[in-house]
Amino acid sequence: MRTPVSGEVHVSYSQLYVESDPEGPGADLDEAFVGQTVGICGAAAPGALFLVTGLHTGDVGFTVEVHEEPPAFDPDWEEVVEVSFRPVSAHTALVEWAGWDSWPLDLPEADYRVRYCARGMDAAHDLDTRSPDEPQVDSYLLQFWPAPPASDRIIRQTSGIAAYWHKSAQEG
Repeated sequence: MRTPVSGEVHVSYSQLYVESDPEGPGADLDEAFVGQTVGICGAAAPGALFLVTGLHTGDVGFTVEVHEEPPAFDPDWEEVVEVSFRPVSAHTALVEWAGWDSWPLDLPEADYRVRYCARGMDAAHDLDTRSPDEPQVDSYLLQFWPAPPASDRIIRQTSGIAAYWHKSAQEG
């Protein structure tokens, strides 16, 4: 397993992205979730993922793992969804809102299954904005492994804010 991102990343408007098209800005909110049942990890736009967090603005805990095979499911995560993803170039990165910062993920152009896990989404949504002197409220794990395309799915959903986003995606 490789861990290209581990620590805190900054979110604005409850958004982070995985982008692989060096010529384009990635997917917008509407485009990212077309036809999906999952509302916190939009994978409908080619080569992009749109990640939703509970916190509106501030730093969240964030880890990205790249595996050779499906990782074990950790029941400590409150929200767990899976989607399929294929980079459109060799330049895949985790990107903050407006491109303020980014982290290379070094993913070859291949088909991946992606598991997006979250903890503390409701508490972070209630907080809205985290200042640098406040403790971390929400954290996220994004896992990639090689796999053929498959339907998106909600594995675990416990928070009201995740339920809201799932319903929004399903109602399109």
